[in-house]
Amino acid sequence: MNKPLASAVLSVLLTGAAVAPAVAAPQQEQQKAAPAVAVTYAGTVALSNCSGSVVRAPGSQPNDPALVLSNGHCLETGFPAAGEVVKDRASSRSFSLLNSAGTRVATLRASKIAYATMTDTDVSLYQLTSTYAQIQSRYGITALTLDDAHPVKGTAIKVVSGYWKRTYSCTIDGFAYRLKEGEWTWKDSVRYTSSCNTIGGTSGSPVIDTTTGKVVAVNNTGNEDGGRCTDNNPCEVDEAGNVTVRQGINYAQQTYTLVPCIAPGNVIDLNRPGCTLPRP
Repeated sequence: MNKPLASAVLSVLLTGAAVAPAVAAPQQEQQKAAPAVAVTYAGTVALSNCSGSVVRAPGSQPNDPALVLSNGHCLETGFPAAGEVVKDRASSRSFSLLNSAGTRVATLRASKIAYATMTDTDVSLYQLTSTYAQIQSRYGITALTLDDAHPVKGTAIKVVSGYWKRTYSCTIDGFAYRLKEGEWTWKDSVRYTSSCNTIGGTSGSPVIDTTTGKVVAVNNTGNEDGGRCTDNNPCEVDEAGNVTVRQGINYAQQTYTLVPCIAPGNVIDLNRPGCTLPRP
């Protein structure tokens, strides 16, 4: 999997990160290109070993405690096991907040891991000690908004790494019904076209739709050397059980599935209608 940087160095240039529960209905391919928005580093963060971003749900309010999105495999406590869910666990992890030019403007701090798992998806959401309004007022940074709709094949995207201060541009090539890597299996994963050749440390980067500027996925893994369903070499498994290996191709986990689980006050409520995230 596109591992955190430390693991990547030990394993010789590992790659990115993943997340995406719940299978959604097929989407039609985009019919025509739309004007692109300016995608910058503003709102992205660097973790000690990964990338991430300050995000908000469509219904989040200025005085809500802000959330940082990254991967489940980027947790400071190590990889969650298959079937494990972390919820409301105290954390004081720090994040370097970047402005549009990629310059560090502040250190943000978590109060807890609001939610994290590597089951069905590869995601972590940290709750911060700062509100969106405080971050905006102090640093002039606005949170990125999570899209509440399933992304579409053919969409132009950018993967923005706060760790490396590097941006990858490509399109959504399609979706993997199941993406299997070692003991973990993820659902409805985003497959990139080949130009998004993410590397170790890009795990947790937001995947941004260049038309809307919204976050549609979180970067997480790639098949490094053609292995079949092993660590660092995920394979695609279709509904009939057929396995496809795509060496050199990278993946992300969709994030629209997070939105129904974010209650008022940015509380993660797994019992909300429409929330399909795995439960503890």
